[in-house]
Amino acid sequence: MLNRRNFLKNTSLLAAGSFLAGNTASANTLSSAAKNFGLQTYSLGNELGQDVAGGLKRVGEMGYVTLELAGYGNGKINGVDMQEFKKMAEDAGLKITSTHVNPPVSTYTNENKAEIAEFWKKAVADHAAIGCKYIVQPGQPSTRNTEEVALVGEVFNEAGKIAKAAGLIFGYHNHSGEFARVAPAAAATAPTEGEGGGRRRRQEGMKIIYDAMLEGTDPSLVVFENDVYWTVMGQQDPVAYMKKYPDRIRLLHIKDRAVLGETGMMNFQKIFETAYEINISDFFVELEGYSGGQFNGVKGCADYLLNAPFVK
Repeated sequence: MLNRRNFLKNTSLLAAGSFLAGNTASANTLSSAAKNFGLQTYSLGNELGQDVAGGLKRVGEMGYVTLELAGYGNGKINGVDMQEFKKMAEDAGLKITSTHVNPPVSTYTNENKAEIAEFWKKAVADHAAIGCKYIVQPGQPSTRNTEEVALVGEVFNEAGKIAKAAGLIFGYHNHSGEFARVAPAAAATAPTEGEGGGRRRRQEGMKIIYDAMLEGTDPSLVVFENDVYWTVMGQQDPVAYMKKYPDRIRLLHIKDRAVLGETGMMNFQKIFETAYEINISDFFVELEGYSGGQFNGVKGCADYLLNAPFVK
């Protein structure tokens, strides 16, 4: 089996020039006015909560122009009234265009579909009130077999209808787990016919979860936000996925193992070039667990994108 290290060595994303591209780009003049990228507020962790208005101002000064929210609950964002949060963002020159929201249950059943739909009605209404364009689910629901994935598609389609009726677009954000393969539930218990025959029987009907989600949702109701880093961690190529599903992948999380460009493992130039080719215009930086301070890391990511000649 292809291990992660070999995948990273062989994938088209690991280009010998990717790290050098980030370094040579630093000689270019900063031009934030011509750049369009946003920040997922999850990136700031608890540091944002210490001074929300001041923190958002710092984010705007770094060169970010849009926000994707995290921390929704009961009409608030991390305990801050949503209208108040919107005003703070606008005062900082930032536009809220997207949000991450998870329903209260992670295992979907025919019995709790109505409960999930009611949750989305409230969440959609709250985010419509602050002018969001996208409402995105970032948490992977239970997808242990193809039947569960099919039910997830039904639930996503319903969420998409609710969002569309309010003028929003429903989306789904991946991590690496969506690139596992699942089979029909019956296949897990199917009798085998010797080692070779048994292996073939167990593989019948297997699908990559992410592909099954794309194929099992209505293109007019559900879009996908591809997290390019987690796609690579799932041993897949986000560029290939953008080319395969150009009308379905409409947002990107721009992410690296640490600050953008520091590892040299992500070919952001190819990612951005492909995204522009298929008319993706919404990009959000996400940074997780940065030991040097979240605001410092987020600024480092902005500096990388501002210096990169391939970012518009």
